[in-house]
Order: sequence, then C-alpha cells, then structure tokens
Amino acid sequence: MTLKNPYKQGGMFEGATHFIFENAKNLRKNMTDAENILWNHLRKGINGFKFRRQHPIGIYIADFFCYKAKLVIELDGSVHNKEEVKINDEVRQKDLQKWGYAVIRFKNEQVFIEIDDVLQSISEIVNNIIKNKSPNIGV
Repeated sequence: MTLKNPYKQGGMFEGATHFIFENAKNLRKNMTDAENILWNHLRKGINGFKFRRQHPIGIYIADFFCYKAKLVIELDGSVHNKEEVKINDEVRQKDLQKWGYAVIRFKNEQVFIEIDDVLQSISEIVNNIIKNKSPNIGV
C-alpha cells in the first residue's frame, strides 16, 4: 500500500507551507461565533465523514474541510461583501476547484438562523459527492 505524501499535490495539505500552518493554528484559536457554532456540529462528522477546521490547502486555509469528500466549506461574514474580498474569494474558489475540491459557501447569518438547513445542505452535498465520486461540483 502506497501512502500519498500529504504535502504534495493530491495530498491532504497540497503543498501548504509552515507559515500557512501557523496561520491556521491562530485561526483555530480565534474562530468566529459562526465558525464555532458550525464546528460544534461538524466535529461529530456528517454521514460518517470527518471534518477539520481551519485546514491548510496549498496557499489557502479552508474554514472547514472534509478530505475524503474533497469538500471545502467557507463561512462568509460581512467583510466578504467588499469588492476586493469578493474577487479574492472567486480566485480562491476557482483555484480550489481546479485542484479537484468542491467548495460551498454559507453566510454567517445562515449559521445563526438556519443551522439545520446548513447541515442538511452539507449532508446532501457530501451524499452527492459520494454517489458521483466527483468533488467538482462547486456550489
């Protein structure tokens, strides 16, 4: 059995640097209220799939990540309404999708008000990825 190097292309961390890992560690210590709420649900897993929080992937840090489903979950606060942040989010999402990841985004308000709907959406997307064996569904 050959194990993939987690730091190489296709590995869990896709070439993330020490600097990115340090940033991820700091982000885990300073999660937003919305991130904490969602993490309290995701930490148990969904459909038997484990999730990680503030996970390094290449030059990016995913808010939440399921390696087995190659699914990135991003939460967007009000800063994501700024034009330059929107542009950065688009570039980031295209890069992640090009690397074979599915990316879904939720607004913080959805987590606060509609957590059951958010969890149902995540569950359906994970099921869809598993059924189709293809993470390239960018939502």
